[in-house]
Amino acid sequence: MKGILLDTSFFVRLLNIEDPLHNNAKQYYRYFLEHEIELKVSTISIAEFCTKGSLYDLPFKDLKVLPFNIDHAVKAGEFAQIIHENKKQGKIETNPRMIIPNDTKLFSQAEIDDNIDAYISSDTRSFNIYSVLKSECNLNFEFMDMNISYNTRFGILDFEQ
Repeated sequence: MKGILLDTSFFVRLLNIEDPLHNNAKQYYRYFLEHEIELKVSTISIAEFCTKGSLYDLPFKDLKVLPFNIDHAVKAGEFAQIIHENKKQGKIETNPRMIIPNDTKLFSQAEIDDNIDAYISSDTRSFNIYSVLKSECNLNFEFMDMNISYNTRFGILDFEQ
C-alpha cells in the first residue's frame, strides 16, 4: 500500500482517548507509520474537523495535505450523479440538503490520486456511498472500516492480550 486518505472520523477517534474506537485508530495510525504508508488528509476533512476541533490538534508532521482541485470537482460531480440516481431509486439515503456529499468529494480525491490505495473511516453512511459507487464504477481504492480492528484487517496476531 502506497498511501491512504484519512477521513474526519479517523482524526476524531484518534484524538479522543474516550472514544470507543480510539484504540483502533491509534493502532491503524501506528501500522501506517511503521509500514511507511503515506498519510493524506483532504482540505475537506480539515474543514469538517475544525467545526469542533482545532487545526493545531492534527498531527501535520505525519500528514500530507491534499487540496480539493478542479479534477477532484469534476470526478465528484460524476460520482454525485450516480449517488443522486441511486437515491431516487431508494437504494441509498443521504442528507436531503446536501447537493454533493463530502464523502463523494473525498472519494473523488482518492480515485484521482494515484498514490492513494485506501480510504479509512468509521462512518457507515460513508461506506454505503462507497458501496454504491464501487458497484457502478471500477474504483481504484478500497474502503477500510475502522470498526474492524487493524489485527483483523491485516491478519496480525495480537500476543499482548
